[in-house]
Amino acid sequence: MSAHPTTSAPVDTPPAPRPYDPPREPYLTVLHGDDDILVLDKPSGLLSVPGKAETHADCLAARAAARFPGARIVHRLDMDTSGVIVLARTAAAHRHLGLQFERRHVEKSYVARVWGRMAAEAGIVNRPLRCDWPNRPRQIVDHDAGRAARTDWAVLSRDGDTTRVRLAPHTGRSHQLRVHMLSLGHPILGDPLYAPADALAAAPRLQLHAARLVLRHPDGGRRLIFDAPCPF
Repeated sequence: MSAHPTTSAPVDTPPAPRPYDPPREPYLTVLHGDDDILVLDKPSGLLSVPGKAETHADCLAARAAARFPGARIVHRLDMDTSGVIVLARTAAAHRHLGLQFERRHVEKSYVARVWGRMAAEAGIVNRPLRCDWPNRPRQIVDHDAGRAARTDWAVLSRDGDTTRVRLAPHTGRSHQLRVHMLSLGHPILGDPLYAPADALAAAPRLQLHAARLVLRHPDGGRRLIFDAPCPF
């Protein structure tokens, strides 16, 4: 038996596939554009990149490339997550931005609403994650086989049985924020993968938004801050 038990979602069967019906309005929200980068505000419900099925071809990358030829994804947001995402418009910019993400020079800040009233004002989650293969795409905490993952969190406000928090991931593991908050006993509201029934029913969508992205411009290295207003 492992000395460090894994932490998984409250159910043990893969979720049933949901019909893919991405929002059409707004179709593409541009926060910034220049010769090297394109910064967008992705809506919840839209894939960052196309899925395997033909019905999943509509995505942020395709919409951006149709309007800005050559624009390419550098990083991704989960389909149900909204907020700031940057694309590269040249090969050199793609390499430069990719290295910033790889070397963790990019600062990311999210806003989330979670189930329950968090007692502390702030904290750090340092729990390694890996894919829960029998239940993929779910991820789980695994202290023996997981990859290092760290999230800083701070309470913004409390409202009844929910808490609004700011989340700052220091690593970029799949579903990191969702699983880390679940591991604290505070799943994100409206999460179709990890929230129990009451927390799932408490919101019409996943209450997770990429509110701020800070990076260096590929041409000259100046520090840029991009914000997208939280829609919930």
